[in-house]
Amino acid sequence: MSLRVMLAWCLPAILLLTAAAGQAKPQLKPLGPNIADTGSEWYRFRSAIFDSVDGQRHYKVWVGIPKAAASAGGYPALYMLDGNAAMARLDDKLLQRMSAAHPPVLVAVGYQTPLPFDVSSRAWDYTPDPGSESAPRIHGHKGGHSKAFRQLLMSQIIPWAEKQAAVNHQQRSLWGHSFGGLFVLETLYQAPESFRHYYAASPSLGWGGDMMLRQAQRLSGTAFDARTLKLMEGDGNSNSDRPELRGEDGQDRNARLAQILSGKGVKASYKSYPGLTHGAMFGTSLIETLLSVSGAE
Repeated sequence: MSLRVMLAWCLPAILLLTAAAGQAKPQLKPLGPNIADTGSEWYRFRSAIFDSVDGQRHYKVWVGIPKAAASAGGYPALYMLDGNAAMARLDDKLLQRMSAAHPPVLVAVGYQTPLPFDVSSRAWDYTPDPGSESAPRIHGHKGGHSKAFRQLLMSQIIPWAEKQAAVNHQQRSLWGHSFGGLFVLETLYQAPESFRHYYAASPSLGWGGDMMLRQAQRLSGTAFDARTLKLMEGDGNSNSDRPELRGEDGQDRNARLAQILSGKGVKASYKSYPGLTHGAMFGTSLIETLLSVSGAE
């Protein structure tokens, strides 16, 4: 076969692979000003900087305090992972709707970056320690250090945030998407008393060989009194290029996990979102969670 003929056969395949690679790792664009920068009629915002114990990761945390007065027991509070991208989803129309009901204190836990996601840091912070197994790498990023991040969250970030406003400590909620959803689940498993309500959107349940599903089977049901979990997943992830989403369908995994945890004493539910992809679930699930926590559904 001549070189010209070989190129004619191979070039389309090369171009297809190149395009697929581009889709697998989209370029992240810097974010513009968020609601904390531009100001809100309904919330006032403050921020603070935190560092990981090893000094390798640097966090920016925003707290949004309702201008409406708190109830006698204090405000509910919603902690949001991937805080940079979460802040970019907030606008005053949404905050007004929440303020008309029972507005929560909003705590967006992000990173010191102009980008919506710090891909390397979130993989490191949000994924569980696989134990004796090697931590899986996703697109070359190391993971498995959620325990250290949870310690930072509980010992430094939450105490700072809850000094800014009168928070009802019995009405904390935690939301996360993808790897953030894994962190939500592991926190429920390991430290259920930390939050009352847990929201896991498109959690990467295939990570670590279905690690979260396997751990759920071994849980004791005595620690989950009055704890709620809402699992959310779109059905647009078939044929995904993401290794942690392959295998059993994500919807089936989520439905199975909700069933397992319901048997362990968790008030677990699962909601499917037809047509929504893994990425699209970020904004959709966040807004639904904000409305749920504020009672503005």
